[in-house]
Amino acid sequence: MPRKAPRRTAERILQTALALFNRYGEPNVSTGMIAAALTISPGNLYYHYPAKETLINTLFDQYKAALDRLLAACADVRDVEDAWFCLHSLFELIWQYRFLYRDLNHLLSGNRHIETRLPTLLSNKKAALRGLLERLCAAAQTPAGKQQSSSHDPHDEAAASMVVLLTWWLSYEYALNPRHAMEPEYEQTALLRGARHVLEQFTPHLPPPDRALLQAITAAYGG
Repeated sequence: MPRKAPRRTAERILQTALALFNRYGEPNVSTGMIAAALTISPGNLYYHYPAKETLINTLFDQYKAALDRLLAACADVRDVEDAWFCLHSLFELIWQYRFLYRDLNHLLSGNRHIETRLPTLLSNKKAALRGLLERLCAAAQTPAGKQQSSSHDPHDEAAASMVVLLTWWLSYEYALNPRHAMEPEYEQTALLRGARHVLEQFTPHLPPPDRALLQAITAAYGG
């Protein structure tokens, strides 16, 4: 059986950096720690990534590309069960790159690459979630309702609330349990609770049968 080709060093550096950032927080991980974990020299690491910020930016770009693909796939959602799957998948992706969320304020204060790209990322999330909500209402033939004023749009406000939950849910979990919340064994607890709370933002906009189905889905998860 032919041996698998070894992973390229640049890829190994990225994966190790991501694991360390996720576990200990980006501010607490140095390039020396990453090199030591890989048993490579700091010079070898700098050859591939001249600065820690380059590593962070590359990971952010990977996350954004994966998020764009997932949001595009969520455009096919037409029912509550698929909406649950879509939201859980979003949380799984967020968990995979959770340091970006736990350390968000720190990163925004010193990383121009993330600062200039995050608003678009959040806008894309909001647009995708609003579209998902509108498709669920259309599939159930639920009237959108008249806007009370030019500044009041229930679907837009619900989508904004969902983005807030998606963006800061892991920070909330971390504040509740800072010693364990970011550990791998806590993943499903955090993700299921977060997806449950986001999905409940749909409730006021759905007809009774879909509300009942949504409640049946979310009732299985505590928090």
